[in-house]
Amino acid sequence: MQLYSLTVDKLLDHAAKWCSQQQVVTASSGHISYAELRQRSNLLSGALAAVGLSAGDRVGTLAWNTQHHLEMYFGTMGMGLVCHTLNPRLTPAHLTAMLCEAEDRAIAVAADLMPLWAQMAPHCPTVEHVIVLDTPPSLNTAPDPKRRYWNYEALLHSHGKASEWGGFDENTPAGLCYTSGTTGHPKGVLYTHRSNYLHTLRSLQADAVALTSADSILLAVPMFHANAWAFPFAAPAVGAKLVLPGRALDGAHLTKLIREEGITIAAGVHTVWQGVLDYLDAEGGDVPTLERVLIGGSSCPEVVLQRMQDRLKARVQTSWGMTELSPLGTISPARGKGPAIASGRPPLGLDLKLTDANGTSLPQQRNVMGHLKVKGASVVDRYFRSDVDVLDKEGYFDTGDLASIDDQGNLSICGRSKDLIKSGGEWINPAEIEAVIGGLPGVGLVAVIGKMDLKWGERPLLVVEPQKNRTLDEETLLRALRGKVADWWIPDQVIQVKEMPLAPTGKIDKIRLRADYAKA
Repeated sequence: MQLYSLTVDKLLDHAAKWCSQQQVVTASSGHISYAELRQRSNLLSGALAAVGLSAGDRVGTLAWNTQHHLEMYFGTMGMGLVCHTLNPRLTPAHLTAMLCEAEDRAIAVAADLMPLWAQMAPHCPTVEHVIVLDTPPSLNTAPDPKRRYWNYEALLHSHGKASEWGGFDENTPAGLCYTSGTTGHPKGVLYTHRSNYLHTLRSLQADAVALTSADSILLAVPMFHANAWAFPFAAPAVGAKLVLPGRALDGAHLTKLIREEGITIAAGVHTVWQGVLDYLDAEGGDVPTLERVLIGGSSCPEVVLQRMQDRLKARVQTSWGMTELSPLGTISPARGKGPAIASGRPPLGLDLKLTDANGTSLPQQRNVMGHLKVKGASVVDRYFRSDVDVLDKEGYFDTGDLASIDDQGNLSICGRSKDLIKSGGEWINPAEIEAVIGGLPGVGLVAVIGKMDLKWGERPLLVVEPQKNRTLDEETLLRALRGKVADWWIPDQVIQVKEMPLAPTGKIDKIRLRADYAKA
């Protein structure tokens, strides 16, 4: 058989040839066809080569979901550079640490993030070129003796040149994404062309994301977060219309895009869609073209799931994944009449197993809780710059999650092993408490953390954010737990907050909560 390297440039090549007039839409700058996107991305490769970048160099991106950012994806990867996405919601110190470890030679920065880059710039000696995105060609940048600044469109105009894409081994690095900058030293995951290509095929399976050329996708997952759930690859792979919202993810903006662009599939964390729900409730109207909503990140309370299905009249697909998995792990089916089932099943290409705390596989894998481990072609082997594999002797990666698997193979995440609370020598699982409280009327967001206790070591503390214009009775909250969890699991204290702290990925920031409330 032919040797056909699995490189991601082939995904955009396919879209440009067979779905050439299908559109990529950016809220702030309009429409472009896949054929035009391919041409511009390829010219960008030539421009990057002209300024001295070569295969293997890392190029950082500090940007939103826009056409320019998407062109940076393919323009860098197509010529063998590594696209290093950076999360602008992190602190300058964390971003600088990631950039310096990666030794990025260039960085592409959204114009409205230039003040953030200005804080980082003095501490990033490896960066030789700064490319300013999402601006007209006339924008001028301040001189900097240490590096060259380029306006994106001007760079494309002056140095853009048709380039040959691919031609390298499919195991060549393609992308770099760091898992977190809030839990200690950030860990980089280096994706290869092969892993991204195979992950794309995995996500496109009929029981998974199941995109087709008839779909119009609203990508509310940031492109700096875990490959944007691989939609920048999956959409061109099938020639689906791709709609990029830019920076704004408020309910009014997203609703407008859904209506104007005929969105059939929308993807993002559930807190984003709560904004859409609130807007629809306040302003009225519907989103009749919307067929499915894909959610991930932190677990979604059942009351919110039901509200989404009732108000949006769309199927809600729950999922679970990690940066280390590229990121899709499991997903509930794209079709069916019933509600989403837990976090769904793994598509072909990923295997799961449950172990005890010592890493020994549980003899019974169904209907028991264990430590979740995964294995597959798009799963991390070792972290960037590390010499040590993070796999067990059977080649499985420890996710750090506690989980169970039902008789049909559906995965339920039961919490993070690091979040378990040890009280009087016994373990309390915060996720079970959060699931009960999160389903109560008037509760917006909920988190349970361990608070230091002189007698018991730790005791659970319940933190809740009420829904807008709602008040919560603390005794009612605690009473709802009786009979649902063991009595000694019931928190000793309830704290109501006006606004729950969120981590840069949109999940509840338990690190911040512990810092604020965990001391005795």
